[in-house]
Amino acid sequence: MQVRLEAVESFERPVRLRLPFRFGVIVLREAPQVLVRVRISDSSGRSGQGIAAEMLAPKWFDKNPELSNEQNFDQLRDSIRIATQIYLESPGTLTPFELSMNGYRSQLREGDEAGLNPLVAGFGPSLLDRAILDAACCLEGISFWEAIRHNLPGLCRHSEIEDLGDLDWNRYLPTLRPLQSVHARHTVGLVDPITIQDQLPEQRVADGLPEALDEVVDSYGHRYFKVKVSGRLEEDLDRLESIAAVLGSLEEYRITLDGNEQFKSIWQLLDFTDRLQRHTPLQRFWRSVLFLEQPLSREIAWDCPLQDADLGQAVIADESDGTLNAFVRARELGYRGISSKTCKGIYKSILNRARCHLWNREMGPEHFFMSGEDLTTQAGVAVQQDLALAALLGLDHVERNGHHYVKGFAGVSSREAEGFLEAHPGLYRKVGNSVCLQIREGRLDLRSLGGPGFACNARPDFDSMAPVMVWAR
Repeated sequence: MQVRLEAVESFERPVRLRLPFRFGVIVLREAPQVLVRVRISDSSGRSGQGIAAEMLAPKWFDKNPELSNEQNFDQLRDSIRIATQIYLESPGTLTPFELSMNGYRSQLREGDEAGLNPLVAGFGPSLLDRAILDAACCLEGISFWEAIRHNLPGLCRHSEIEDLGDLDWNRYLPTLRPLQSVHARHTVGLVDPITIQDQLPEQRVADGLPEALDEVVDSYGHRYFKVKVSGRLEEDLDRLESIAAVLGSLEEYRITLDGNEQFKSIWQLLDFTDRLQRHTPLQRFWRSVLFLEQPLSREIAWDCPLQDADLGQAVIADESDGTLNAFVRARELGYRGISSKTCKGIYKSILNRARCHLWNREMGPEHFFMSGEDLTTQAGVAVQQDLALAALLGLDHVERNGHHYVKGFAGVSSREAEGFLEAHPGLYRKVGNSVCLQIREGRLDLRSLGGPGFACNARPDFDSMAPVMVWAR
């Protein structure tokens, strides 16, 4: 399908967290959510609209401590502005994939000139690509899953992905079978209470949703958990013991450990994993670990080969995944996996899924793998598009944290919240007067995401928001 981007509008609304969320060097309590609405035309003259949404998360894309949160927000806004100008200046009509690939180098270059690292620079295109594909799917009356399996975006050989030059996309993409449900992997943040006893009565939010980890397990039935670690060994060991004590009541559970770039050398990381393996109270916990996520700071990660480091677990890259070919570099260094996040780009995730497919022909099934991770995706468009992508990639467990740190559609008009509840009765539920994500026996029901468009089937209440920026040809 050939398309042309005609106009882009961006909107923002504040998001306040019900619980503080500490990851890495920051404790997050509030941040804006950006929503993008685009208008495209196709080669036959039809016109359609599409949408995407994402949190403007500070201190993840760029962790420079000298930058304020507001400066981080402005970086991400700049990325959207740069991408919009590049896409709008593209001549003629192109497939959605060509539009994305052809602007890739310009986005990195102009982002660098504006002081944006590759992860920040890729934020703008990640939103536009989703919104454009949503519009294309709506025009054709098909779902995101159908669109990718039938290659509506036009994935093909391209100079930016030479390692995939021999792949027949039209034969590979139909092999992707979207899952109808996935496990929600619960995030245990660095300041999260582990048991109810850890909280004083005045510290309780008491809003009808679970707060401490033991409440979360009882309420949602999780069996998969993502545990943040700080790199401060003794603190981490004490905290992991408390977490292991709560999870010990479960017949079975699985863990991923997220280092969030907190380890400043391979030796610090080796000491951590060695102590963890030998720490008697954590033996079952360690056996339940699936992988380590981005333990090393991105400033040194590509200078520290992991092949000869006996870490006892597979390692995946996350924050180091700033370019289209980062997984290729990571593989050379001994990494076995890469994260999927819509904020890093839907096409990047699909490319990396194809790499796993090809590389595992040599190494055996599941040697190389992808993991679904969250960046506090909010109820509605953001979480649904991310879940639809993870389901397409066959990721059976996906980190979800937005529903825990924010109460559903908090701060959103009741008209929007009720519209999404009506469109997705298996994915959401009422908690008092609020509409919240629904997790049953640790799983999310994704069947309703297969409607026309990119997993939305409902639309944000744009009438309740004023556009922040508007661009048109």
